[in-house]
Amino acid sequence: MKERRQDNARQAALDYHQYPRPGKLEVRATKPMANGRDLSRAYSPGVAEACLEIKADPANAALYTARANLVAVVTNGTAVLGLGNIGALASKPVMEGKAVLFKKFANIDCFDIELNQTDPEKLAEIVCALEPSFGAINLEDIKAPDCFIVEKICRERMNIPVFHDDQHGTAIVVGAAATNALRVSGKSFDQIKVVSTGGGAAGIACLNMLLKLGVKRENVWLCDLAGLVYEGRNEQMTPQKEEYAQKTDLRTLDQVIEGADLFLGLSGPGVLTPEMVAKMAKRPIVFALANPTPEILPDEVRQVAPDAIIATGRSDFPNQVNNVLCFPFIFRGALDVGATTINDEMQLACIDAIAALARATTSAEAAAAYQGERLSFGADYLIPKPFDPRLIGIVATAVAKAAMDSGVATRPIEDIPAYKHRLDGSVFRSALIMRPVFEIAATAKRRIVFAEGEDERVLRAANAMLEETTEVPILIGRPEVIEMRAERAGLPIRPNVDFEIVNPENDPRYRDYWGTYHELMARQGVTPDIARAIMRTNTTAIGAVMVHRGEADSLICGTFGQYSWHLNYIRQILARDGHCPVGALSLLILEDGPLFVTDTQVNHAPTPEQVAEAAIGAARHVRRFGMEAKVALCSHSQFGNLDTDSGRKMRAALEILQSRNVDFVFDGEMHVDSALDPALRERLLPNSRIEGAANVLVFSGTDSASGVRNALKMKANGLEVGPILMGMGNRAHIVTPSITTRGLLNMAAIAGTPVNHYG
Repeated sequence: MKERRQDNARQAALDYHQYPRPGKLEVRATKPMANGRDLSRAYSPGVAEACLEIKADPANAALYTARANLVAVVTNGTAVLGLGNIGALASKPVMEGKAVLFKKFANIDCFDIELNQTDPEKLAEIVCALEPSFGAINLEDIKAPDCFIVEKICRERMNIPVFHDDQHGTAIVVGAAATNALRVSGKSFDQIKVVSTGGGAAGIACLNMLLKLGVKRENVWLCDLAGLVYEGRNEQMTPQKEEYAQKTDLRTLDQVIEGADLFLGLSGPGVLTPEMVAKMAKRPIVFALANPTPEILPDEVRQVAPDAIIATGRSDFPNQVNNVLCFPFIFRGALDVGATTINDEMQLACIDAIAALARATTSAEAAAAYQGERLSFGADYLIPKPFDPRLIGIVATAVAKAAMDSGVATRPIEDIPAYKHRLDGSVFRSALIMRPVFEIAATAKRRIVFAEGEDERVLRAANAMLEETTEVPILIGRPEVIEMRAERAGLPIRPNVDFEIVNPENDPRYRDYWGTYHELMARQGVTPDIARAIMRTNTTAIGAVMVHRGEADSLICGTFGQYSWHLNYIRQILARDGHCPVGALSLLILEDGPLFVTDTQVNHAPTPEQVAEAAIGAARHVRRFGMEAKVALCSHSQFGNLDTDSGRKMRAALEILQSRNVDFVFDGEMHVDSALDPALRERLLPNSRIEGAANVLVFSGTDSASGVRNALKMKANGLEVGPILMGMGNRAHIVTPSITTRGLLNMAAIAGTPVNHYG
């Protein structure tokens, strides 16, 4: 069985690399190449202008080429992780993998370069000759001590960052994990005894980093295959190991492990035994980082030291020391400020940022990626997970600032907060477009009640609201369930401490609530008994009653259940005093910009008047995002060419909008492609009211609107903000079951906008 699983895994890995096309990388053009004019600009003669500008000022290469966002991953394949000296060609799949990690995690373009050169000085000469092509160099999988020689030569000769990830990337992540491990154990760098195994590139770099963090040189004991590194030893010695030679008669790991606070393993399996762990100090820290089999397995450590703090290099144990936490983001920050090197200040800033992020509340996106794991700071969560989307904004910003402060940045960033916003926006695609909404929401302290308060997404959104906004979350749900789920999710928030809670099973306001509901609905067949039952079981109705009574400013519901079911109770209770649902507006954030679609939920077969009202409401909401609406009334008919129901409806809506003298641009009826393609629209209807592409699509029925919305979400990778319930004065919004925590936070910001800012 085990052999069959291994064979299946091997074949799956091979298939992954071979299909649908060999390898993991491709090159794509970033500029149009559709005609002769494009070609003349991309190549001859237009390309000469860019060349001359760079000749006049080499810094212009960052403006006119991809160099400032291009990294070379360079290796000779002499020390490939877990495989050893397999040669340059065989290492190519690993280097391609490194390149795609750069792109995935930090949007850095990358070429992998495998060189048949084992002489370190000649290898360094080749790398130095690459400087005109790249903004930075990532050295990878070069054996020790050659890697030290190559890096030293390249750093001295090159005026761009050179970073040996096996050394410094590992050292940075180890430094972050050690920082938090000492915090958990109540120890400090300047007091601990460190015992390390492995005198290779990573091991030496980690020890050097620990010294920079405060560990005393005399408290470091380095062992390798020949035993303890001591003064006078000649066997398997290098200048790098010599720096850690101890003046002692001790010779073995078993002898020096006595009283050690931190074991740092970068060697091989089975090096550390449980008996050795038992000799370590109280609450020992064991970093067994050999891959794929660590120096000792976590279960073996806990047998003799149940309170040990353990990290490995494997993803199937807590605290995986993974270089991907570091290298994409340290390069991102270095490239963005045009750093000439990656210095100690930048590396230490990277450590501080990674460690601090682990101590913060876990992001919802990381929790979703690692379901079933407890991601709460402590002994089993010392460093963030690689898919935590906050890494790029926090770590790259810290690195960029450190480069500027230490004087190695050639293109300093003037507005660091704006830079961080931009980085966050590259991950949270909604972040940039939502920024105006969050800024307006910050001007008022509104109370947002969530109908499904027991949902983990709601709990995470509530926590984010408390951290990022001035809004006050109110959750409807059972207190014991909310507290248990918040604790399980690693969230610090607690009911009736950090937020108000409404318990449907036992709330002192129950009589007032059912009385209010009965008063509103008595003439619509609702008896007191029905009112009591609804106020015990229907959290949407409870939330709506709270808004009606002024105990909350806005309701968010719909994380489960049918949209129309929730809408029914909102209409019953809140559609008063001029408020009436006129449509559901969805914002789709696409690669080429935002697009609004309506009505996706409310009026399944709207009248022309309802279509016009939906268009007016959409235009108002578009302004909330800092844009002006360009509304296209969409139909199968195009500018009167078909006498269909949708065509007649949209033409009538067009006349209504014309008669209302609205203050936004609109036109119709038209096909969606005409709405989005100005050239096509110009051929069909010259002098259309709309200039450029429309940004609001209004449909004649929910089938069409929701179909386009779902197609854009699934096939165009569109990120939805909404649906926004228009016409209710911001008193209620109904989301859909597919919404994420980030989506709920966005809706809370929309709900948190003071009502005078929109209609």
